Amino acid sequence: MSTFSNTDTGSKPADLYKVVNKDDNPPANDKIETLNKFVTSCAYGMMTTRDSSTERLVSRCMALAAKEKGGVDQLFFTNTESKKTDELDHDPHVNLSFLDSSGQWASLSGTTSIETNRGLIKKYYSPTLKAWMGDLGDGIHDGSENDPRIGIIRVKITTATYSISDKTFLGFAAEVAKGTVTGKPANVNKLREISESEIQSWRASH
Repeated sequence: MSTFSNTDTGSKPADLYKVVNKDDNPPANDKIETLNKFVTSCAYGMMTTRDSSTERLVSRCMALAAKEKGGVDQLFFTNTESKKTDELDHDPHVNLSFLDSSGQWASLSGTTSIETNRGLIKKYYSPTLKAWMGDLGDGIHDGSENDPRIGIIRVKITTATYSISDKTFLGFAAEVAKGTVTGKPANVNKLREISESEIQSWRASH
């Protein structure tokens, strides 16, 4: 039960949108595979961390470098000397959010580790990282795969919620128009939740 309420709807559900759009039918593997496909199509997401000095939440755009464990481990390159690594050392909990131009979205909760293993970094390294790291001209910090500033943030996903749609633009618009006239919530999305136990089982099999 919600701990905050501004009204009493009695026996009727207050959040009709969720009732109509929540999709509990797919098995866990289908839910995770669909999430993986969506995240890959987005390529960029927002990573939310907690500022160690103020305890405020901070979000940054991050490019997805790779996925492991069937997609439930997500890897992002980082400068190990940046502030976000301090924040993750203070509090490893993060949220990742992805959004596309049609309004489909995903929100993932997870815990992080900062990895500096050169084998892992070389496996996923891209020369475009040089454009972000810069060359300090000392023969060491040159933006190459051997640059010790280059690390990987591994996010181990614990839970996820996402919303996708198989409606065409016209179908979406028609459903919204119908809801506006009738007062019935628009059935336009598939709102899915992936539990911690489902992700643990998936990770163990990959």
